[in-house]
Amino acid sequence: MPKISNRAANMPASPIRKLVPYALAAKQRGTKVYHLNIGQPDIETPETALVELQKIDLKVLEYSLSEGNLEYRKALENYYHSLGFTDLTTDNFIVTNGGSEALNFALSTLCDEGDEIIIPEPYYANYNGFSNHINAKVVAVPSSIDTGFALPSIEEFEKKITDKTRAILICNPGNPTGYLYTKEELKRLAEIALKHDIVVISDEVYREYVYDGEKQTSMLEFPELAENCIIIDSESKRYSMCGVRIGFMVTRSKVIKGAAMKFAQARLSPVLLGQIIAAKAHQNDTAYIQSVREEYTKRRNLLVQLLNEIPGVNCPMPKGAFYCMAELPIDDADKFAQWLLESYSHNSETIMVAPAGGFYSNPELGKKQVRIAYVLKEEDLKRSAELLKDALEKYQSL
Repeated sequence: MPKISNRAANMPASPIRKLVPYALAAKQRGTKVYHLNIGQPDIETPETALVELQKIDLKVLEYSLSEGNLEYRKALENYYHSLGFTDLTTDNFIVTNGGSEALNFALSTLCDEGDEIIIPEPYYANYNGFSNHINAKVVAVPSSIDTGFALPSIEEFEKKITDKTRAILICNPGNPTGYLYTKEELKRLAEIALKHDIVVISDEVYREYVYDGEKQTSMLEFPELAENCIIIDSESKRYSMCGVRIGFMVTRSKVIKGAAMKFAQARLSPVLLGQIIAAKAHQNDTAYIQSVREEYTKRRNLLVQLLNEIPGVNCPMPKGAFYCMAELPIDDADKFAQWLLESYSHNSETIMVAPAGGFYSNPELGKKQVRIAYVLKEEDLKRSAELLKDALEKYQSL
């Protein structure tokens, strides 16, 4: 029996995907599963991108440049100029195989073994996995469902800073909470990053999807942070093209860019076809983004209302992304989520949720919580809420 590495043994299982075998078994039994567990939208990819895919007539599918092909990086430059960051050029971008690789590059660039990354929790579960992969340590700053997962005080962040701290990592708007940072909150994060000469890594892949007339504030809006900021971005959620695997990192720092390029060159190149499709998606996308935002707004409003009508359920209203966190009247969300797939069905239907323990450094903090993605059409969300209510009633009587 071959011996696996400690790194592999210590790699945490994904709370989002670990229940997949149970979902597959339920489907094999003839049960319809409503997938509320993963951020895979049912929104159609822009037609312009799909048409471009059909038109590609390359005779050789060659490597792209390690930093990404110029045509796509020019599309990114234009996109960021439209956001107001007119100082950025194609040299500020490294194209990656999804936002996940961009984050991997960022952490690998900044951290040695034993170094620390401060993250407000709950946080995207793969932040744990990526940190574990490079033997860095996540230092969590807890937020609470009782305050809608508002950012903890800056003083709480500063208490966590040590000589091992290399970065503060945030997701804005947040996955899994949907929390939207205010400009004042981000300004204070920028101030302590500069004070301690650490980097702010800002995951902004859900930038377009903020609601109620709010506006997302990018960390790029703080020019004083030029040498201490990395943006993680992706086309996956913006254009509902998760399978294309195109993301990118953005930085004004030549030192960070130069170091990250070594990792980009080591993995050779990002996906060629994905860059071609993504560049096309950026053209004339205003109407598409607006219509998708309106659709998510309706879904969010419906789902959160229905969840809060279920006895014992507490679900704060998210301000962005397409997730909400709900506290349920149960003792163990992992057991409940597995029971939903193994033992529960109503008219041969059930739901799949993501237990929230995996979004915390201390799983006990999320033991009664689940993350729900409102990536299904309204009638499916309504049915899912009905199933959840029925399932909770049955589960509590066991």
